[in-house]
Amino acid sequence: MKKNFVIIEGDGIGPEVTRQSVRVLRSIAERFGHEFEFTYCLMGADAIDKTGNPLPDETIEACLNCDAVLLGAIGHPKYDNDPSAKIRPEQGLLKLRKSLQLFANIRPINTYPSQHHLSPLKSKNLEEVDFIIFRELTGGIYFGKKELNEEGTRASDECVYSKEEIERVAELAFQYAQKPGRRKKLTLVDKANVLETSRLWRKTIKETAQRYPDVSVDYMFVDNAAMQIILNPKQFDVLLTENMFGDILSDEASVLSGSLGLLPSASVGKGSILFEPIHGSYPQAAGKDIANPLGSVLSAAMMLEYLGMNEEASQIREGVNWTLHNGFVTKDLDPVNFYFTSTIGELISDYVIGKIPGSVKKEYIELRKSTII
Repeated sequence: MKKNFVIIEGDGIGPEVTRQSVRVLRSIAERFGHEFEFTYCLMGADAIDKTGNPLPDETIEACLNCDAVLLGAIGHPKYDNDPSAKIRPEQGLLKLRKSLQLFANIRPINTYPSQHHLSPLKSKNLEEVDFIIFRELTGGIYFGKKELNEEGTRASDECVYSKEEIERVAELAFQYAQKPGRRKKLTLVDKANVLETSRLWRKTIKETAQRYPDVSVDYMFVDNAAMQIILNPKQFDVLLTENMFGDILSDEASVLSGSLGLLPSASVGKGSILFEPIHGSYPQAAGKDIANPLGSVLSAAMMLEYLGMNEEASQIREGVNWTLHNGFVTKDLDPVNFYFTSTIGELISDYVIGKIPGSVKKEYIELRKSTII
């Protein structure tokens, strides 16, 4: 199979973690006989520094004509800490979402037994947690009309949704709930007791559900959902919600795994799809080879799964599970006995190809190499 991927390494730790994902993808291509072409493009602070534009036209063109986009991270303190900056890295990401018409953000939430001790929740509350959040990405209060009076004493943010906007993300969520391995359960999170837009969401989901009779649907107010994610997260299968609620709840749910570095995401639309880890650019760690690459590697697995390469995606996830289970982790997961970003990437690549035997002694693995003696 031949596929063309656009690689946007981005800022901070973005290049380091993305390079490990590309390394793993090359190993997948080698093992399964695929031909993967990687086109490197600029976006974010790196693009501003080199071109003066957070999203060059060449990047947009490449993304529109590829099979999928893999992004590292966007953001840099020299822009974040300058409120007067008119050009910012995040403008590139927002423009790319608009150019690719990415209307749904998909974020799987998983936990790993070997990392339960890092979560603020008790281990018993983390068992069997496996759900996915579908967040509408282009509507709602973030994109509504914004007003501030001349005196600066009164402000408003308009929240607007159309039935069409709700339906298109709902269809994706229902279809995902039907996938093998899912529990065919969808939870709509809203505030229908207060908000008119939430009542439209609820009405639209009830209509959509008629086309998916095998999927059970329940409805939960957002304040209750925020509590339930902490009290009983394993009750969820597919969680669907609007833009702002999804932004907040997905960040809340990310702490269940114990580290932001473990979680991938996808942004889906009418054209190419964007895959990226949920963490930020973490510039303090840039260039130190200590960042956790697993969120990026798992994003690559999501990318392959979307393209129909399920066995390949499973092989990557097995490799990730293997490293975690055997204690080959980065500094965020174990600040004392940790391995480097590049070491983790090489280990997963070797696992994918089949170089790693069933049992490995840690003392035989060098910090910067995964050579097994």
